[in-house]
Amino acid sequence: MALKLALQPVLLAHGNWWQPFTYSLVHFSVTTTLFELLSLWFLLGFLENLHPSSWVLGLYCTSVLGSAAAALFILGFSNIGAAAVPPVMLYGCFGGLFGLLAVIGTLHGETEFLLFFTFSLKASYMAAIYALVTIALLFGQEQVYAFAQLGGGLAGLLYVWMAPQRGLDYWLSETWYGLTNDFYRWKRRRAGRKFQVYMNAQGKTVHLDGYGKPIHDDPNDRKRWN
Repeated sequence: MALKLALQPVLLAHGNWWQPFTYSLVHFSVTTTLFELLSLWFLLGFLENLHPSSWVLGLYCTSVLGSAAAALFILGFSNIGAAAVPPVMLYGCFGGLFGLLAVIGTLHGETEFLLFFTFSLKASYMAAIYALVTIALLFGQEQVYAFAQLGGGLAGLLYVWMAPQRGLDYWLSETWYGLTNDFYRWKRRRAGRKFQVYMNAQGKTVHLDGYGKPIHDDPNDRKRWN
C-alpha cells in the first residue's frame, strides 16, 4: 500500500494521480519518521503562533506539491537531454519541511533557535545553511531529492508572496461569495432590461442604473417599480 502512495513517475503516468499529494505521508524508516515528525511539530507550532492555521496548512501543502513538481520536472527534463537521471521513488515530507524553514528564515529571520541544546542560531542563517547543503547534494547521487527539496522551498516562498494572508479557505470563501453576488447582480440587470423592454412597449421610457434598478427623472416620482 505504501508503494502506491509514494511518488513514482511510471505509476503516475499510468493514472496514479494521487501520488503528488500522498508521497509526503510515506516513510520506510523509523528514525527518519521520528525526525521529520519532530521537525514538523516544531516548525508548524512556531508558525501557528504567528499566523492563522489555515495559512500555515496552505503553506505546507504548497511546499509538498512544489517539491513533487520539481522532482517530476528534473526527471522529465533529463529524459530528453543527454544525461538521463534514473527514476527514483519519492517519499517523505522533506520538501514541506524545507518550505516551512525557508519561510521562517524569510519572515522571521532574526528569531534564534537553540540547536542540539548547545548553541543558538538565527532562523535566516539556519535556512541559508540548509539551502547550501541541499545545493551541494545536487552534485551527488541524491540530486533528485535535492532538486525536489529546493522546489519545495521555492514553492513556500511563492506562497508567501502570492497567497492571501488570511489563508486559502478565507480567500476561497470570499471568492465564492463574490462570484455569487456577481451572478445575482447579473440576474437583476437582466430582469431590469426585460422590464425596460416591457415599459417601452407600454409607451413609457425607463432608465436603469448599473444594478438594473429603474431611475426616474422626477425624484418625487414614487412608482411601484422604483
